[in-house]
Amino acid sequence: MRYEPHVIVERALTTEKSLNLREGQNCVTFRVAVGADKVQVKRAIEELFKVKVLDVRTMMMRGKKKRLGRFEGRRPAWKKALVTIRKEDHIDLFEKV
Repeated sequence: MRYEPHVIVERALTTEKSLNLREGQNCVTFRVAVGADKVQVKRAIEELFKVKVLDVRTMMMRGKKKRLGRFEGRRPAWKKALVTIRKEDHIDLFEKV
């Protein structure tokens, strides 16, 4: 299945753990489309942000059970991608103005 780059990369994740990874290992974390594979994620990041991707690690995050009174439901599952880029590259998504 062919996806457009802006459909594959849904948004960047800015948790404390992802910010530590970005500073220490030059690894940026994104929420990506569930059907996207590592090659598609790599191409989308390189096209959107004009950086050289060295490594992509993906993982499925299972949806959590949630309750509202006596009703029980489940949040949807989603996919996380840890993208390692070159030391000389950076993504300006997180920089303060």
